[in-house]
Amino acid sequence: MNANRFGDLEVLACSPSGKPAFATPLLFIHGAYTGAWCWAEHFLPYFADAGYTCYAVSLSGHGGSRRHAALDTLSIDDYVRDVAEVVTRLPAQPVLIGHSMGGMVVQKYLERAGVPATVLLCSVPPQGLMGSAIGLIFNKPNLIHDLNSMLNGGHPAPESLREALFHQPVDDAALMRFYRQCQPESHRAIWDMTLFNLPQPARMHRPPMLILGAEHDHLIPPAQVSMTAAMYGEPAHIFPGLGHGVMLERDWRTVADHIAAWLPTQIV
Repeated sequence: MNANRFGDLEVLACSPSGKPAFATPLLFIHGAYTGAWCWAEHFLPYFADAGYTCYAVSLSGHGGSRRHAALDTLSIDDYVRDVAEVVTRLPAQPVLIGHSMGGMVVQKYLERAGVPATVLLCSVPPQGLMGSAIGLIFNKPNLIHDLNSMLNGGHPAPESLREALFHQPVDDAALMRFYRQCQPESHRAIWDMTLFNLPQPARMHRPPMLILGAEHDHLIPPAQVSMTAAMYGEPAHIFPGLGHGVMLERDWRTVADHIAAWLPTQIV
């Protein structure tokens, strides 16, 4: 695993031990409150072992990337420009794999450019966050309170992170390690995803798209994943027994295996 600088952006890279089996690289895009680190735990080494050259970007204001002081002014379009900047530096056009907010960034990126394929993983739907927010208000009011506190730079209890990301058991040491790496998110980006800058499917390139969700996801529940799938005319696959943080759950491999089985049918 290598930590690189693409200009002022932090990009984690993981390559196969020998010659890559696939010429098409993978670019992973994280969700809100996190950074490229969330992919390094399992997915980057897994897909490198499967023969892919893998990259994960920390979007502006996240992880080791630029503009932390300006985080609250950053828009979804700023994050799209980050992805475009990384794509221009890769050896070939990548598959884009976006989780949660990262899935929204992927959808917006497709308004400006095509890629070989995309994976939307527990992604914010093209209809935006409003439906999810209303569901949380009624079903998980304490969780949305803590997420809003974190949005404003507060420090909610680690148990809120457990509830937000996990359905399966996670040991306290791992939970605290993830907790220490989480961070505030941009108000502007949240509003963009709620109302002001939603995807415009008529303007989007339409590469092959894999749409995945998790049975016990409180943030982007299966009904929201199904909305995404219906908009793009694709099936939705919902993984039983998993929460929102599928790449960090105990059974993360079931998700990775599903993506790994699909990718070779779409790319060379």
